[in-house]
Amino acid sequence: MNTRLTSPSALVLALATAGVIGAVGAGAYTSARAVNAPTTNATSVAPAAMVTLPDFSTITTRDGPAVVNISVTGTAKASDTEAASEMQGLDPDDPMFQFFRRFQGQMGPRAQQREVPVRSQGSGFIVSPDGIIMTNAHVVKDAKEVTVKLTDRREYRAKVLGADAKTDIAVLKIDAKNLPTLALGNTKDLKVGEWVLAIGSPFGFESTVTAGVVSAKGRSLPDDSYVPFIQTDVAVNPGNSGGPLLNTRGEVVGINSQIYSRSGGYQGVSFAIPIDVAVQVKDQIVATGKATHARLGVAVQEVNQAFADSFKLDKPEGALVSNIEKGGPGDKAGLKAGDVIRKVDGQPIVSSGDLPAVIGQQTPGKKVTLEVWRQGERQELSAKLGDASDKPTQVAKADSTAGQGKLGLALRPLQPQEKREAAIENGLLVEDVAGPSASAGVQAGDVLLAINGTPAKSLEQVREVVAKANKSVALLIQRGEDKIFVPVRIG
Repeated sequence: MNTRLTSPSALVLALATAGVIGAVGAGAYTSARAVNAPTTNATSVAPAAMVTLPDFSTITTRDGPAVVNISVTGTAKASDTEAASEMQGLDPDDPMFQFFRRFQGQMGPRAQQREVPVRSQGSGFIVSPDGIIMTNAHVVKDAKEVTVKLTDRREYRAKVLGADAKTDIAVLKIDAKNLPTLALGNTKDLKVGEWVLAIGSPFGFESTVTAGVVSAKGRSLPDDSYVPFIQTDVAVNPGNSGGPLLNTRGEVVGINSQIYSRSGGYQGVSFAIPIDVAVQVKDQIVATGKATHARLGVAVQEVNQAFADSFKLDKPEGALVSNIEKGGPGDKAGLKAGDVIRKVDGQPIVSSGDLPAVIGQQTPGKKVTLEVWRQGERQELSAKLGDASDKPTQVAKADSTAGQGKLGLALRPLQPQEKREAAIENGLLVEDVAGPSASAGVQAGDVLLAINGTPAKSLEQVREVVAKANKSVALLIQRGEDKIFVPVRIG
């Protein structure tokens, strides 16, 4: 067809009619089939509901002035040779850089460590008109001087009121009044799939706005077990740390803290600290200069399907207790290795990482009710929580792979001297490993303490438990000073 369109509106109409773009009329979208359908004897098609996207420009204009850029000057220790190579601009892969390192090794004790200046940038946001600012603890770590820059280019020297490494929250104070502030929301009402946006200074580019959706809630990360992170696909990069994560109402629902990256930059996965957790820490820091966290004094493992089968759980949920601090809060409460903690004060524990996150947000000295699964039955225990500053809760890790067939362990009773050296009352020494136990990660030299929660006092006892087991068994193993559960498939 050689018909020439004489106006942009005609082009739009033609494209809409052809189905290339949607035709818009009277505030509704209609399909190409409806546009091209004959007017006689045609079945009417109801217009689809119009989808309205959030107006990020309004939020940015209104709330952007309360987001600040944070510049930090500090020091880090480096050897004289490393400092010299850095001053000369040598890359770590440069042969001369390696020469300096070898020279340092030859110098031995004479190669002195000295402090070199370090500068970094991050983001933050104002929560009080008199200059209270929230950011990440890692942004101001080892800082000697902190400068806060507002969007109107005013700069202030900031005082660090306190920082909590366990939750990565820090609170700053600048000497100013009548400052713009951000409204604080709550994480409970935040939904997966909801639109959110971040404002910060990635790579030093101030007042940068990025948007996306909430990908997941309650994420547990290995190095930050006290925080149930919000996962988003909002583009967050170095320099965004400490900046706000806002919902479509302009309320802060999180503080951007970490990214998952193999390159050092954004790769589609970002993590934010829930504002509920952050505010609780902020209030403590403002009042006392520090934050406190509770602890239960246990090491826990993830409950996988093999463990669920071994302990006769209806589904693989909870935190499996693998070790208990002697005399700690968990020990005093009556917890035992092999217990599966399923609730704390009625709050479900789905994954092992949920437990330290829930406990860590409590106040030391508080009494909590633990719902545990023990020997196929539900029980309730009362625990008085300790202070995490004394000894942090650890999450034990174990190889959870499992094979098929029989147990594949060569065991013998421990000698009295071996029991004394290992500081245990009962156990069987693993002399050789084969089959499914080897595949599951059991090693010669391990000590089998229990099987499916039953203490391993004799070979006959182990055989009886294995004979009664259906699909898998859970072995409590002591390896050195560590105690871990290992699931082994036997059928």
